[in-house]
Amino acid sequence: MLQLFRNNSPFTVIVLFVFALLVKFQVLLHPVAPIPVSGHFLYNYIIRGLFCVFKHGDFAYVMFAIINLYVQSLYLKSIATRHKLFPRPTYIPSFVYLLLTSIYPAFSTFNETILVNWFLMGAIDVMFGFTQTSHPRKLIFNASFLLSMAALFQFTMLSYFFLLLVGMVMFRSFNLGEWSVAMMGYTTPLYFMACILFLVDRFGLWTYWPHIGFSLSSDVNSLFYLILTMLGIAILLASGIHAMQQNVALSNIYVRRDWIAVSFYLIISIFVAFLTDIGVKSAWMITFPALSIIISHALLLEKNKRFSNFIFYFSLVFLAFCLKAYK
Repeated sequence: MLQLFRNNSPFTVIVLFVFALLVKFQVLLHPVAPIPVSGHFLYNYIIRGLFCVFKHGDFAYVMFAIINLYVQSLYLKSIATRHKLFPRPTYIPSFVYLLLTSIYPAFSTFNETILVNWFLMGAIDVMFGFTQTSHPRKLIFNASFLLSMAALFQFTMLSYFFLLLVGMVMFRSFNLGEWSVAMMGYTTPLYFMACILFLVDRFGLWTYWPHIGFSLSSDVNSLFYLILTMLGIAILLASGIHAMQQNVALSNIYVRRDWIAVSFYLIISIFVAFLTDIGVKSAWMITFPALSIIISHALLLEKNKRFSNFIFYFSLVFLAFCLKAYK
């Protein structure tokens, strides 16, 4: 079964969609509409816009969220393939991403973090292209613009400014003009949002933007289940790091830099998730793109197929446990 996701066959795209529907069947069976989050004015306006389309159709919201997650999983695979993060094209990152987003019901309903992940994945995709382009300033502006757009949704996302700095230092030699473009790209969304709110006489909404808290949801009633879930993710991450050390050692310098950027992406995401306020129940989803790429190494380890098969079946057992624990 693992070999099915390892292949780069178009047929796997269909299998992944069926897999997504199966692991999220519980959420489809009991759909929930998105709830506005206090202080997150941009997300709340988007919910109002979606209400004009879906009305009170809770199933439509959930299906829309699942389609977004499915397309994101394919985009993650596209990033890994185009930038040659793995020795050969594979749908394993898509499989892992769909699996991780299914371990908790709130992750599969429409939420703010799904939107944020689009901007973060787009930014990391653009940053990987910094080293091999004839138009670096265009890519630098786009990457900084996308990271700033993510910050408009959640105040703690401003921390991803450090990811932009990492990308500028690692992928580009120092150039004052390029750094100026990066600052311009990062401030542009903030400037236009401030202007729009001022023109519609809602500038006071900026006072609700700064939110810092602790993101472990109060919906998790069992500390035992929470500890086991964190332990399962830690095992998958440790196995991915172990396999990554063997695979990345054989890669060229550009791919190694990409993996360092992915590592910083994960570290910053964990920090941001911890500091996101409790109203955002899906905050930990921002760690899943980086987690998925790193864990994929364990499932792609060719030198030790027993190890990769064990991690694959362990991930399925882990998913089954989570589906049972948080139903």
